[in-house]
Amino acid sequence: MSERFDLVKQYLFEMEIPVVSEDPAEELVVVDKEEDGIKNLMIDCEEPILVLEQIIMKVPQAPGDMFKRLLQMNRDLVHGAFVLNENAELLLFRDTLQLENLDRNELEASIQALSLALAEYSSELLNYAKK
Repeated sequence: MSERFDLVKQYLFEMEIPVVSEDPAEELVVVDKEEDGIKNLMIDCEEPILVLEQIIMKVPQAPGDMFKRLLQMNRDLVHGAFVLNENAELLLFRDTLQLENLDRNELEASIQALSLALAEYSSELLNYAKK
């Protein structure tokens, strides 16, 4: 287990973001803070970057203008972006940070960006999910 992985876990502890599961061999943790919209946020130390990824929803059968709208939403995000998985079946939030000089403020800002994005766009995303 690397020092950087331990540091990431320490930052999460300081931010009072509970780790619900972890895989030390893969240097991966999953966290929840449901009051902030954080549910199964995967935080993965993949030298040289830290990957943060949370599934938002399944892509609807008839997405209409959803992809265009996601690109417009991405323009307003402070950190990270809405992305699709490899099969274009899932919408995720994803951000990457440099591990080498990672500090707590940077990690906290990335997680808060996810919370803000969900607070701002959740009703719109739910409307797409119903289609």
